[in-house]
Amino acid sequence: MRFMMLMIPKGYEKAAPGAMPDAKAVAAMMKYNESLQKAGVLLSLEGLHPPSMGARVSFAAGKPKVTDGPFAEAKEVLGGYWMIQVKSREDAIEWAKRCPASGNEVIEIRQVQELSDFAKTLPPKLGAREQELREELERKAKKR
Repeated sequence: MRFMMLMIPKGYEKAAPGAMPDAKAVAAMMKYNESLQKAGVLLSLEGLHPPSMGARVSFAAGKPKVTDGPFAEAKEVLGGYWMIQVKSREDAIEWAKRCPASGNEVIEIRQVQELSDFAKTLPPKLGAREQELREELERKAKKR
């Protein structure tokens, strides 16, 4: 099972462009990331720049509208993520509990929807095309 662990740092929605965590926090997080990798559960991970450097595209009335960050209505924003593959939700929770997060950070754990989750509702032709797309993405990732 794949799970995404989403880092939600309180106050990050107001962070200035280019804001970065301190070196001590980065070092602790790198050690944690290495433990995920050594255990063979880490698929990918990334940190995200603050929302003040981002943009949102909304689709009111079917027309795209771009809003540059920061976003006044944001209460919680992502600071980064880990994609892990473990045997169960409980295993994902155990990995999240090991994270050296500070008191102002929360990790949300969400299971990734797999193609098999849609087996009963997805027409076979669409399911086959989705599988082709996923395999193509995997091939491209291996070439990098």
